[in-house]
Amino acid sequence: MIPRLKTAYEKEIVGKLMSKLSLKNRHEVPKIEKIILNMGLGEDASDGKKLKACADDMTLIAGQKPVITKFKKSISNFKTRKGSSAGVKVTLRASKMYEFIDRLVNIALPRVKDFRGLSSKGIDNSCNYSFGIKEHIIFPEVNFDKVDKIRGLDITIVTKSKNKEGTLELLKELNFPINNKKNWGKNGKKKCSREKSKKNETS
Repeated sequence: MIPRLKTAYEKEIVGKLMSKLSLKNRHEVPKIEKIILNMGLGEDASDGKKLKACADDMTLIAGQKPVITKFKKSISNFKTRKGSSAGVKVTLRASKMYEFIDRLVNIALPRVKDFRGLSSKGIDNSCNYSFGIKEHIIFPEVNFDKVDKIRGLDITIVTKSKNKEGTLELLKELNFPINNKKNWGKNGKKKCSREKSKKNETS
């Protein structure tokens, strides 16, 4: 079954973006390539039970089994050891990423306490959008009674866009609650670098 949001993007949103961004070719229209969810556990990652519990929660949130991330180097101040578990990560593509966006925008984010919208400052020079969620329990799939600890979650929306303006308009058309008072300024049409940062690269 094709996700509702994917159908809306192809039949409605593409046309709106072409008009707003003055594009003549459908292939130039900004689109989402993948979504990366990352949950760092810190010292708790060394506890097998806690690591499994977080992996289970992430599976419920993403609808896909996560991979265990590892520390790339040892840092004594943070008590981390190279090669040890750091957290869990999921990369969503195709239909699953559209399903996730639909649930995130319409169900999860409205459950955030005192929510005032997302800042557009999260758009980086590669035209990707990143933001954090303080409590992973905003997702209704997670059973609060079975959660041992409320954890944060980082979300990165990797897009194919030529500039920040295109990414922002794409997010708005997908109903992301962007707060216009937290704008990224007048330099929105600056071309974006297609060099992805290491944190956005999947294994």
